[in-house]
Amino acid sequence: MRRLLTYFIALLFMPSAYAQVSKSIRLNEVLLNNSQSIVDEYGNHGAWLEIANVSHSTYNIRGMYITTDRAVLDKQMSVPERMKRMSMIPNTEKRTQLSGRQHLLLWLNSSPAKGGTHLSVKADGTAPVWIALYDGNAVDLLDSVTVPVLAENTSYACKRDGSFEWVVKAADAVTPGMENYIQVEESLVQRIKRDDPHGFGITVLGVGIVFSCLALLFVFFTIFGAYMRHKQALKEIEPIKSVKAVKDEVSDLTHKTGVILKDGLRTHGIDKEVYIAVISMALKQYQDDVHDVESGIITIHPKHSNWTRV
Repeated sequence: MRRLLTYFIALLFMPSAYAQVSKSIRLNEVLLNNSQSIVDEYGNHGAWLEIANVSHSTYNIRGMYITTDRAVLDKQMSVPERMKRMSMIPNTEKRTQLSGRQHLLLWLNSSPAKGGTHLSVKADGTAPVWIALYDGNAVDLLDSVTVPVLAENTSYACKRDGSFEWVVKAADAVTPGMENYIQVEESLVQRIKRDDPHGFGITVLGVGIVFSCLALLFVFFTIFGAYMRHKQALKEIEPIKSVKAVKDEVSDLTHKTGVILKDGLRTHGIDKEVYIAVISMALKQYQDDVHDVESGIITIHPKHSNWTRV
């Protein structure tokens, strides 16, 4: 009973596991006409195929098949016949254990006797070549691509690892064994050298900065100088105002002194005009019946008063 349950669970999860592998293991880059690109461990230039694990999980691709024979697309073909038309990725190769985002380079038009990454798959770059990756059962197609006729040392590659858009890459942009899309971070100095190789732009920029700073200093010191001159002028005006105030006080004191000298100390320097004004106000209040009720006799006697001249 347990064995039947185990088989049932395996059958249940097998389709999802296969679908995950088919999405993770992809053909990534192909270079068929190689005369200047990388060489194998024997120092020979040869056609190569790059396989990529585009997921973040680890998969072992040993036992999978590579073929360029379209006859395997025939659904009626037997499995043994298919295997004869394919080249198997060796089980003894340790590099077939692909961790997340890892790549594996396989040599085509070679002999498996040279090593685990050498395959006998025939790939002639003089005509379009169909390349396919099959699962270990030699039946399930995982990925395929038709490589057009390319110039020497140019490759046909996914625009990004795992994408379905393939592009032709120039000889200086070929990326065997690494991610296809490489974002180069250019420093500021490198960008300036690239955009301004003769230094004219940086010279104009430097001179502009210097003159801008000088202009700002000129404006600052002009405004500061005007402010200081205005402040100094205010300081020169203040003593004049002080002298005028002293002059007014001296004039008032001189008037009081003249009154004292003329009428004596009994008036304490109060001008007669003040007395006249007081008497006039008293008479006015009396006529308007706002004065205190008093007798009709007005007697004026010289008397000390707190009235002072303001």
